[in-house]
Amino acid sequence: MNPTYLLAAVDLVAVLVLALAVYYPRHRRADLVTAFVAVNVGVLAVTIVLAGSAASVGLGLGLFGVLSIIRLRSDELGQHEIAYYFAALAIGLLGGLGTGDVPLSIALMVGLVVVLALADSRLLHATGLRQVVVLDSAVTDERELVTRLELLLDAKVNRVTPMRVDLVNDTTTVEVHYAPARPAMPRAERHDAPAVTR
Repeated sequence: MNPTYLLAAVDLVAVLVLALAVYYPRHRRADLVTAFVAVNVGVLAVTIVLAGSAASVGLGLGLFGVLSIIRLRSDELGQHEIAYYFAALAIGLLGGLGTGDVPLSIALMVGLVVVLALADSRLLHATGLRQVVVLDSAVTDERELVTRLELLLDAKVNRVTPMRVDLVNDTTTVEVHYAPARPAMPRAERHDAPAVTR
């Protein structure tokens, strides 16, 4: 089988697994699934065409940089979404420029998907969650803030970063990093907690 066709097929399978089997079930953003697949296929197509050029590697890396700048300036992405986006780009480049060593290129594509699936797993994030919380009172004392957040989230707060304290509207916006202290109680057993908007 022609190496180009083989790598293109593996690329398509890899990006579909990355977008539909790894990313979407965890984050539920269909718009980014479309973006990941479209960028990957576009990069794959362009790099296949550039593969015959003597400057194919340099052009491929330049394309990687240009697309990254355009995409990252057009919308606000979370850190995990940036990781998926770069993985989709890298898989496309490997699929288009990796005909010199097909087994290595395939192994790297599979490795990217596996590593990202493990790095974004619930087992890892269960010990280090992050939320932006808006409390219904202005709190300027950090110890009081930590105490309230631990009661509210039923968790051990590792770090808090106050983002805004509004003394007029009596609210506090804070970024909190925490680890769940124990499994969540059934709704009927939970005590009333301060109002919060996430």
